[in-house]
Amino acid sequence: MQMGVWISLSAYFLLMIAIGVYAWRKSTSNSEEYILGGRDLSPSVTALSAGASDMSGWLLLGLPGALFMAGLSQAWIGVGLVLGAWVNWLVVAPRLREQTERYDNSLTIPGFLGNRFPSAATALRMVSAVVIVVFFAVYTASGLVGGGKLFASAFGGEYFTGIALTLGIVLVYTVIGGFLAVSLTDFVQGCIMMLALVIMPIVILTSDGGDGVGAAALRVTMADPEFLSLTKGMTLLGWISAMAWGLGYFGQPHIIVRFMAIRSVADVPTARRIGMSWMVVSLIGAIAVGIFGRAYALRTGLEVKDAETIFILLSDLLFHPLVTGFLYAALLAAIMSTVSSQLLVASSSLTEDIYHSVLKRSASERELVTVSRLAVLAVGLVALIIASNPDSQVLGLVANAWAGFGAAFGPLIILSLTWKRMTGAGAIAGLIAGTVTVILWIALGLGGVVYEIVPGFIAALVAIVAVSLATADRGEFRQRQMA
Repeated sequence: MQMGVWISLSAYFLLMIAIGVYAWRKSTSNSEEYILGGRDLSPSVTALSAGASDMSGWLLLGLPGALFMAGLSQAWIGVGLVLGAWVNWLVVAPRLREQTERYDNSLTIPGFLGNRFPSAATALRMVSAVVIVVFFAVYTASGLVGGGKLFASAFGGEYFTGIALTLGIVLVYTVIGGFLAVSLTDFVQGCIMMLALVIMPIVILTSDGGDGVGAAALRVTMADPEFLSLTKGMTLLGWISAMAWGLGYFGQPHIIVRFMAIRSVADVPTARRIGMSWMVVSLIGAIAVGIFGRAYALRTGLEVKDAETIFILLSDLLFHPLVTGFLYAALLAAIMSTVSSQLLVASSSLTEDIYHSVLKRSASERELVTVSRLAVLAVGLVALIIASNPDSQVLGLVANAWAGFGAAFGPLIILSLTWKRMTGAGAIAGLIAGTVTVILWIALGLGGVVYEIVPGFIAALVAIVAVSLATADRGEFRQRQMA
């Protein structure tokens, strides 16, 4: 690999580590600082941190790969995500920021649920913490798979070496700097990702022999007349499945925890505008990479063995080594921003909701920070084992984890923030119903019928409402009115 690529990547790695050291010196003296950055994130950092931790390697690997293989009909996933993210910013963000601080300064999602429903506090914290750790182990593995594919495809190295290297770099700045390090690196990584997704489609269309958007569209249409059709192979259930990705936003702990950390509720509208602008530009860029990448492959005869590596192949073919290194850094940014966020949220649940709340209530702040760091390492190692299969698909792993969180926590978070009649028993019922439904749907192979988040979300919603209406008030309605 040419020296220019390594120079760019080395500069990126050093920047991430430097941010981790800065955050360690500024914001790791107690649990609130390590887990939530002291609730002092600016709107811009909150917005790009939420976006970068959301999109992961899926944005530069999974989505372009899906478009490359199946055509424009795969863009419905992006439409569903935009709508879901917008509603998430409008409904969940301001309420979660205000209520998590009001309910005993909750530092984690399970902690908030326990404080919101004291009649079922211990069960809620334990069950939700276990769900978070299990699904995040899978979700984190999807990011490591992306790192392994980059290393194997771009550098000709071993897949396992790639996932180990990716995890190692993430662990350094996450363990050292906690939430602030993760958020600041996410901000930088979000900027890099968006810039790369703007540059790539332009260069594809203007490279030697490139013939513009119109000719590219004609080329892919001639090869596959329905490639640019939004309805190619799309059934009603397929369309519902694609759009249903947006339902997942309400229950993604690594995203909504950013809402808990913003400086104030008044900053939420500014963060929403920044975050949604970033998201729309980045998704359009990713879709363009898949479509124009297909046109480029047809024009040049480029052999693409794994569609999810199209971004990597084009980065190597079309750019100067220094720029190629920057584009690889963009892919690593997408991967590492999500992995670090997920590791921190999972470790926070292990520390606050199991170790501190159940095993050792008398633990000091220094001890809790130490336990959080050890938990980050533990979850990372589990994810490394899951990701060790080189045949794993990024989009598939992300889809399973996204559905699990969306069904388990989506209805639970929305109703706990907006419905006074909800009870602790209803909360537990919804959490279990959503989780079990998704797992069974996947195990029975029904994901091809309709995306598992749809039945899971419905099951959780029905369970919460039915059980809440069937159970008596144990002081939670009154607490909600007084809070």
